[in-house]
Amino acid sequence: MFGGGFQKDKLKPNLKMAVSRFEIASGKKSALMKQQMREISKLLDEKPPKEEKARIRAEALIRDDGTIEAYEILQLSCELLSERIKLIASEKQCPEDLKGTIATLMWASERVDIPELVAIRKQFKAKYGKKFEKDALENIDGICNERIMARLSFQPPSAFLVHTYLEKIADQFNVNWKPEKTLTAAEMSESMAAPTGTSVPVAPGSGLAPSQAYPVDETRTMVSDLSAHDEYGGASAPITIPIAPTASADIPFAEVMPMPPPMPYGKRDDEEEIYVPPITAVTHVSSANSKSTGLNDQQSENGDGSDYDSLAARFAKLKK
Repeated sequence: MFGGGFQKDKLKPNLKMAVSRFEIASGKKSALMKQQMREISKLLDEKPPKEEKARIRAEALIRDDGTIEAYEILQLSCELLSERIKLIASEKQCPEDLKGTIATLMWASERVDIPELVAIRKQFKAKYGKKFEKDALENIDGICNERIMARLSFQPPSAFLVHTYLEKIADQFNVNWKPEKTLTAAEMSESMAAPTGTSVPVAPGSGLAPSQAYPVDETRTMVSDLSAHDEYGGASAPITIPIAPTASADIPFAEVMPMPPPMPYGKRDDEEEIYVPPITAVTHVSSANSKSTGLNDQQSENGDGSDYDSLAARFAKLKK
């Protein structure tokens, strides 16, 4: 009534558009992968090689490679269902030979960036019900294509596969590179280890530091215990923290010594007290009053400049 049921005329165009969409997406990813391979070869060709960054780029390359592989299989599935659309519309139940194909398309609709697959999934849900959709999304009884599930899995590739890609890229671009570490049998089956920064040079910005990282000794470094200060900031004795290079290394070693305590507020006991005499206030008298009282004339006659002489004598005594 509201157009929410199965419609053959909507399913077939979406299948056709999905085929074109898969082809376009595969072409774009293939072009980007060629550029990624060239960038990985440049990382391996640097001195020293940036192997850790190259491993991360190789992991992304492997994921894109698997995505293209899954796209091509899903493209074939859409073409098959488009050709058998009349069979699907005529039968109420899903044909046995198409169950895996339809379930795989419904499962992949949540893992690929192809909007037509969402519309296809809704049409098959309207045709075969919610239980069929749930079984497809959860892969009940292993109904979905295992190869597509492996290529679209979120699990990272094994370390062996990453190293294999790096070696083949180095051979293809004529890069003289060999892995820094030979993988053991257990490491080959596991995912790639997280980067630790071994391929990152010391002080890459200025280039003034030694080319190799500092040797680490787990027994020696002088650092003040800043948490044991007293009320005025007095530092305690130095403690040992395991981060400094050994004494045998040819690298200068600087010890961080405790900071002197800051001066407390207030006057010290041995500080000499300096007496500063107060400044005598000057009384301003207007010209009218001075004329009437004759104050200015009286001061000049009495020679009150002795106040200045007494102040100068006091300051001279303080200087001594």
